[in-house]
Amino acid sequence: MLNRKRGLRLLPRKGIMSDRESGDEQPQQPGKSGQQNEQELATKMLQIQSKRFYLDVKQNKRGRFIKVAEVGAGGKKSRLLLSMSTAAEFRDHLTEFSEHYASLGPPNPDNLPEDGKLKSETMVKENRRYYLDLKENARGRFLRVSVSQTIPRGGPRSQIAIPAQGIIEFRDALTELLDEFGTDDGTFFAGYQGDLPEGRHMRVENKNFYFDIGSNHRGVYMRISEVKNNFRTAITIPEKSWGRFRDIFADYVEKMTESQDAPERAQQQSGKSSTDAEDADAEGEARE
Repeated sequence: MLNRKRGLRLLPRKGIMSDRESGDEQPQQPGKSGQQNEQELATKMLQIQSKRFYLDVKQNKRGRFIKVAEVGAGGKKSRLLLSMSTAAEFRDHLTEFSEHYASLGPPNPDNLPEDGKLKSETMVKENRRYYLDLKENARGRFLRVSVSQTIPRGGPRSQIAIPAQGIIEFRDALTELLDEFGTDDGTFFAGYQGDLPEGRHMRVENKNFYFDIGSNHRGVYMRISEVKNNFRTAITIPEKSWGRFRDIFADYVEKMTESQDAPERAQQQSGKSSTDAEDADAEGEARE
């Protein structure tokens, strides 16, 4: 069936990958499948080299989003979920990556980048961080897109790999879906609707500390992660408690400063007392 308004092809159910086929794990309700709680609005399928990509616009009680599923030649499946606003930002980055790819010379297998990366960008959407890496290896150039939670939940990152020659085609397909369905998330990834501060990072000796601000249906929070080698621990602080945490930290800083300054003040006082005693002795001798 063809939607003549935008030229989108709406595929019949039998031609669309199910969530289970694409590796999307949906919560199950008694007597209902996760799919029955979702409405599929449109699907586009792209064949790029030996891979197939399915771009599904879906809607559930949490809002509207796009599911990108990649199926390799051997049947291996992987997928990403994008809110509509994130998909719009991703589309803009695809334009930048396509222009950078076009500016590159032909691949040179004898002079590959040391880490394989030709260009990288990062997108942050609430508690999700998306990594975009244009890479090159012996088989060619490709754009790897992966996503991780700023709140670690275990397991590998979700990721797809788009052959570089297909970046423009992928971008154009995504643009058609966004033109048709807009960039409003609705209630998907619901949370604070204002602009959140950028994440911060600091290194102390051999440890890295990451400060990430996110939001969910319960409000805004700060995630503080401590990373050392391959070990990570983290705490989550609700925004309403930040002021109290600040006051406690400030109190400890003040007390430690006083404690560290105490020996110096004591030494200064001791030196002053010795000087006063010497002055008194000198004055007594002068009187005699």
